Amino acid sequence: MENSETQVWIDFAFSCNYIDKNIKQGLENKTIEIGRLLNHMIENPEKYQKKNNPPIFGRRANC
Repeated sequence: MENSETQVWIDFAFSCNYIDKNIKQGLENKTIEIGRLLNHMIENPEKYQKKNNPPIFGRRANC
């Protein structure tokens, strides 16, 4: 899971009393949602590509 390092730091902050239980839960919920969004982007890249955008490579500059 991509969020494992973030989760470790959230746990660390909670263990050191830098954040309370409510903040910890809120951060965990956000990291889960971000993980879902990133996974969706990885699994469906075509949905995140610009349409009708010419390719960058193979194009000559107009100088």
